[in-house]
Amino acid sequence: MSLPKKVKMVEVGPRDGLQNEKREISIDTRIALIDKLSDSGLQFIEAGSFVSPKWVPQMAASEEVLAGIRRATGVCYSALTPNLKGYERALEAKADEVAVFGAASETFTQKNINCSIAESLERFRPLLDRAKADGIPARGYVSCVLGCPYEGEIDPAKVAEVSLALYEMGCYEISLGDTIGVGTPEAARRMTETVAARLPLEKLAVHFHDTYGQALANIYAVLQLGVAVVDSAVAGLGGCPYAKGASGNVASEDVLYLLNGLGIETGVDLHRLAEAGNFISAELGRESNSRVAKALAAN
Repeated sequence: MSLPKKVKMVEVGPRDGLQNEKREISIDTRIALIDKLSDSGLQFIEAGSFVSPKWVPQMAASEEVLAGIRRATGVCYSALTPNLKGYERALEAKADEVAVFGAASETFTQKNINCSIAESLERFRPLLDRAKADGIPARGYVSCVLGCPYEGEIDPAKVAEVSLALYEMGCYEISLGDTIGVGTPEAARRMTETVAARLPLEKLAVHFHDTYGQALANIYAVLQLGVAVVDSAVAGLGGCPYAKGASGNVASEDVLYLLNGLGIETGVDLHRLAEAGNFISAELGRESNSRVAKALAAN
């Protein structure tokens, strides 16, 4: 078993987490959440999304959010950019990094963005070429890596194919997303090994949702392969607007507790992270979805 000595935690709560909320979240709340997260020691925070506000109203005014945050030294503030127009807006807002979003399921891609996987990848090419020319790091997401709401199980070879295409187009890191949270440890391990046979393991991240309560077990399974980048959302925020029944991302507090217990370095302070999660949960008028946050609050 070869666990990494250090893990990069990528906090997706302010974007992937909040975009699925039913109610509008104020700009001030989004700014305060990001500032609290950077105070915890997190070094990679998804701060916003430059998609059409018609489709994702919760991510409107991402320019104002990025303008309002207190930028901490050494923290990367990234943004989701579906196309060249979104990329240009992100650049103007001084995002440190951009991200594009593909999927390993044809049906999911069609229903999500009305085109095939091949067409979706071609749409990213001008954006990724431009990012390369501008010296802006680009990250690639692959959705539905362990299951699709329409197709069921997904062939790991398809995940590897899409991941490789994004990597070859210039994405420095590929985040493998279990969008509906159906994966189990053995499936997660098998899928990751299949992808790692096509591109370097150190270029892979995992992004597991906790719909069936398997996310931490799945993370542990791939940590044992040497995966050293984990996406999570504080307080377990989020879900997938295009996948019914998909509950939130795995909670950052729970991931950090696991990593601390394994002696893996992250540079993140658990109590400050839990404070950020409790803050946004109170703003949303509900309890945190993090079991660790609940346990800390009870002590």
